[in-house]
Amino acid sequence: MADRILTTHAGSLPRPLALTGLYARRAAGGAVDEAELARAGKAALIDILARQAESGVDIANNGEQQREAFFLYLRHRLSGLGGQWQRPPRADVADHPDFQEAMANALDGKIAVSNMEPPKAIGAVAHVKPEACEEECADFDKALQAGGYGFAGTFLTAPSPGIVAAAMKNEHYDSEEAYLDALAAALRVEYETILRHGHQLQLDCPELGLEGHLTYAGRPKEFQKFVERAIAAIARAVDGLPRERIRLHMCWGNTESPHDRDTPLADIWEIVKQAPVGGFVLPFANPRHAHEWRSLRDSPPASDQTIAAGVIDTLTNFVEHEVVVADRLETVARALGDPSRVLACTDCGFDTSAGWGRVAPSVVWSKLQSMAQGARIATERLF
Repeated sequence: MADRILTTHAGSLPRPLALTGLYARRAAGGAVDEAELARAGKAALIDILARQAESGVDIANNGEQQREAFFLYLRHRLSGLGGQWQRPPRADVADHPDFQEAMANALDGKIAVSNMEPPKAIGAVAHVKPEACEEECADFDKALQAGGYGFAGTFLTAPSPGIVAAAMKNEHYDSEEAYLDALAAALRVEYETILRHGHQLQLDCPELGLEGHLTYAGRPKEFQKFVERAIAAIARAVDGLPRERIRLHMCWGNTESPHDRDTPLADIWEIVKQAPVGGFVLPFANPRHAHEWRSLRDSPPASDQTIAAGVIDTLTNFVEHEVVVADRLETVARALGDPSRVLACTDCGFDTSAGWGRVAPSVVWSKLQSMAQGARIATERLF
């Protein structure tokens, strides 16, 4: 356990506009020079490591610079994916037609990669390009070594079987269970590669909150059953892997929307906390979920599990005051009863699909700096 509050974040960081443009063009079916894309991705990786070091991040990653989106990149690595479909509308957005219209107008003409029209599973799903994950990890290793940053730790993200199953519609397998099994086996390739390179693995699992107001809107009991199946799929995918080096990130969707149809954490926490992982990344900064640290107090995780507490909102350009950050960290630490198990984190990624980030890059770095300052204040109070 740590002797101070370490800082980290939830994964994606702002991509350069030129890189975003390349990803968006390719996602729309346009021609892209793959060599140019690779060069731009590696350059962005090098820059993002320096930015994290300057901002006071202790446990850093590659900012997902070499991916177009947190799960869509898999269409370039897995077999059996093709076509396209429209994800169900978010119930919280559909409830507010005037907001829905304003949201559509704001997104019109935006250069970005949409994750609401993903491919489907139209054939057998398997990992057919392990070298792609290997190369991404090797690029990260080289950039870390060249920079000599001295981070306290590193991590890389990979999506869970559940979010892929929910987002990439099954049109091949006889059952959801069979589809989840295939995804668990395919994604394990990513998980093992990341861990073999010495990095912590972050499982991105937005389905554990998000699908409650998408696929299962208005069906809370069915949603809880889905969460159980999603956690079981994670358990199969990581069986035998070092639990202490895996953390699970869940959220309710990285959108600036009402979120008044979100499933309360308390309704699913008993299921989620059964995941065989060493820690959880949970959003406590945004105004819809800031109160849910109480779930940790009322139903604590295992005594050896950490909580990377979201103390920075990734959807607003407000820069949180360092004392606010410290207060939030202290609240979570007291709920757990052990500050050594608490990390300072962001609620979610800042650019989960290329170009969809709501926060200006310069503000992102100011937010991370404030998080680091707040972590120092919390350390002085708690240790």
